[in-house]
This record gives sequence, C-alpha cells and structure tokens, in this order.
Amino acid sequence: MSHKLPDFQYIRQNYQYMTLVQDLEENIYIFQVLLEENSDIVFRKINIGDKKVKAYLIYVDGMADKSLITRNILEPVMIETRKLNKTVYTSDQFFNYIKDYFLTISEVDVKDKIGDVINDLLCGETVLLIDGIEKAIILSTKGWEGRNVAESTTESYVRGPKEAFVETLRINTSMLRRRIKHPDFVIENMKIGKYSKTDVSIAYIKSIAEDKVVQEVKKRLKKVQIDGVIDSGYLEEFIEDNPFSPFPQIAHSEKPDRVSAEILEGKVAILVDGSPFALTVPAIFAQFFQAGEDYYERYFLSSALRVLRIIAMLTALLFPSIYIAETTFHQEMIPTQLAISVAAQREGVPFPALLEALFMEVTFEILREAGIRLPMQVGQAVSIVGGLVIGQAAVQAGLVSPAMVIVVALTGIASFAIPAFNIAITFRLLRFIIMIAAGTLGFFGIIMVVMMILAHMASLESFGVPYLAPMAPSKTQELSDVLIRIPWWAKILRPRTIQRKNIVRQEDTRG
Repeated sequence: MSHKLPDFQYIRQNYQYMTLVQDLEENIYIFQVLLEENSDIVFRKINIGDKKVKAYLIYVDGMADKSLITRNILEPVMIETRKLNKTVYTSDQFFNYIKDYFLTISEVDVKDKIGDVINDLLCGETVLLIDGIEKAIILSTKGWEGRNVAESTTESYVRGPKEAFVETLRINTSMLRRRIKHPDFVIENMKIGKYSKTDVSIAYIKSIAEDKVVQEVKKRLKKVQIDGVIDSGYLEEFIEDNPFSPFPQIAHSEKPDRVSAEILEGKVAILVDGSPFALTVPAIFAQFFQAGEDYYERYFLSSALRVLRIIAMLTALLFPSIYIAETTFHQEMIPTQLAISVAAQREGVPFPALLEALFMEVTFEILREAGIRLPMQVGQAVSIVGGLVIGQAAVQAGLVSPAMVIVVALTGIASFAIPAFNIAITFRLLRFIIMIAAGTLGFFGIIMVVMMILAHMASLESFGVPYLAPMAPSKTQELSDVLIRIPWWAKILRPRTIQRKNIVRQEDTRG
C-alpha cells in the first residue's frame, strides 16, 4: 500500500459514500474494519491463474451456499482461468473475462460503492474483489436453511389448496407467480429498515390494479423509517389509514391462493422477507367474514355459511350485553317461564349481572390466551378442562348463575366462527364496552354504542376505498358477493369498490 490507510472512525462514519480503490489490501482493510467482530464473515484469499493475481472472496457463513461457491466460483476462477495468462490483458479486460466467461452463477452484478457491496454481502450474496480493480463482483449465492412449504396452521380449509407461505420471500413470490402467469403481474422490491435491510415485495397486476393505489402503497412504504422490520405486522401499523381505530384496515393471509385471488380483483399484496403473512390492500369490512374456502365449495353452501358467520358475529358482539340489559332493566321482555327460571338461578348470586358477566368474560379470555401460548398438547387441555372446571366451580360457589355460563360459552364459541383472527379480537374488545353500556343504560346504551361504532366504521377508508363498501355507500350489484356468494359463472365483473380500471372478469356466455 503506497499511501496511508483511512482512519478507523472515518471508515465507520462514511463507508456508505466511499468507493472501492485499486489496492486490494486497502479494500480488504476497509471491509475488515467494518466487519471485524463478525465471526460468521469469511474472507477467502485466492490466486487467479498462473500469474497468481490476488483476489478475495467474501461471504457470510450460513447465508451463502458453500457448495455453489465451491463449484461455480472457486473452481472456475482458480483453475480454469490459467488459460488467460497466455495473452496479455489489461485490468479491465481481465476483470470482464472473469465476470463473463468463468463465473458460472445465474445472477452476477458489478458495484463500486462500499455501502452497496456491504448491503449485498449481508443479504447473503458473495463478493469477489480482484487486485487492481476498483469494482466488486456480486454473485447470487443465497442459500440458507428455511422452513419447508407446509399446511397453514391459522387458516384451515376442508376443500382447497393446503400450502401456506413460509419465511423465505422468494419462495412466497414464486407461489404467487405459479398461480398468476401473465406478464402484467408485477413484483417490485425495496428494502426497509436501517439495520435489518429487510426485503419487501409489492405484487399487483398493472392492467387491473388502480395506479393511484399502487403509488400510494409505494409512497407509504418509502416513508417508513425504522431500525428493522421483522414481520409484516410492523408495516401494517405504519401504512394503515387510521392507526387509532380498533378495526383492521389491512387484510393479511398465510394462504397464497387467497392472496392471488385478491390480486386478481385489483388489490395490491405486500410480502416481507421473514414473515409468512402477506398484507393486501385495500381492505373492506365484508372480506373479514369471507373464507377462501367459500369460493371452492358450491355457492349455496358458501352462502349459508356466510349467513351463519354473520349470526356468529352478532352473537359474539351483542349476546352478553343483551342478557345483561334484559336481566337488569328490561325483565318484561323475557318470557315469563324463562324469567322465573333465570331469577331462581340468580337468587344466590351476590353480584349484579354486569359484574357477573365481566368476571366470566375475563376468565374466558385468560383461558383462551393461556391455551394459545402453551404447547399445543397442553394448551388444548388447559382450555377445555379449565373452562369446564372453573365454570362448574363458579356455579357451585354461587359466584355466577348457570345461565351466565351458557351465555359466555356461546359467545366464545361464536367468536371462533369468525374467519379473520384480527377482526375477531376487535369484537372481543368491543364486547366489553357494550357490556358496560348495557349494565348502566340498558338497551339504550347498547344502541348508542352500536351507532357510534357504525358511525366510526362509516368514516374509515382503506387506501381510498370506503371501509363499509359496498354496503355504504350502497352498490346493489356488488352485494351479491357480501352476504351471499353468487355462482362463478355469474361473477362477470370485478368489484368496482376496489378498482374501476378493468372491471370485466369474464365474458357473459350464458346467453
């Protein structure tokens, strides 16, 4: 080295703006300063050809495929390049020959900014530095261990595809690409996170998706400035329209078939490396009660199941509140025989119906949370046995009435019938607010809180689409796929609440 090496502090503070130099030892010194405490960074010194041109191969152990490095980089560069020495080459000619004729890797790139090279290295790529060359060859050798594609654990289907997303981004995008084989299907990449440099992909069909929605998604994602993105849930909170609303305004799914179907309707999918859940926008309230399986079963069965889910939703939200209101303020609404039975059961209960319901609901939620967090075999036993034991013991102790146990049990079971876990949690939280209103103001309190919830939902939007569409504002033609599901041969148009760019899904051949 003919000149003084850069200062340690200077390198650490300015490496993003520094460029590679011709002196290989100086380049290696800079890389070692930046990565000196990383035991998983491999610096492999090699000689190219008979003239023994010095070079270094740098990769991250565990993120790069070693067999690929040995077979497609080391062997060609160290052995096959000997024929180059029969002719005199300039540095640039030598560099290009190595890059174009000897590196048998599918993806090869060239960069000269040290910051860019470091970013690629830490993403699993292999870097080749050659003495006398002010550029680095970036070789695609990503090959870490990952979870195999398996059945979804959160979205179970009786009929339909079983496979689910995994934590590897490229596997997830390939599952979408396998379902949508069209040149208009676009997958764009960006990196988010100051330290994590997480790969994020945006997937959409450019001839269907609204341009303004796509641009808005990109705009919001580019505004995200955070140290790291570990899961798609991080981005969901950053890009949703109203972060203070209890209602989810972005849908997520672990199923590639469901995400593909939503992309075909004109939505935009966001996939995050390291997360098995893809986000889709815009999202409307009605879709959280639709299961992917609805479109694989015959339409009359799917329609019946949707009606059943709506009944389950109303039960999960209002059933305890209605019981509290009727037993506290509106006993005249209960049939006489039932009123006598309920009054007899509550005769020895020392608490009002509101406190009784709150006690049982909180207990049920604790049991449900414990069942989720414990190992599967233990969790199921805790949920079932715990519910039975505590419910029976509470009744025998005179803390609650048998009718309240039935109400809470039916409410909990109804909440499990809601397909989307995130909207089910919202109803579980809102149920407590409505219960308090019912215990203080009766049915007037229930109606008042429900009206406030509906007004709030009507004010929400998801990337420019009204949250309650197509119910409010009402679009009669599209209600056929909300409360019920029409047959596939009748689904001529795509939902116009999502996009108006290309609304024709199929030609009408019925006539």
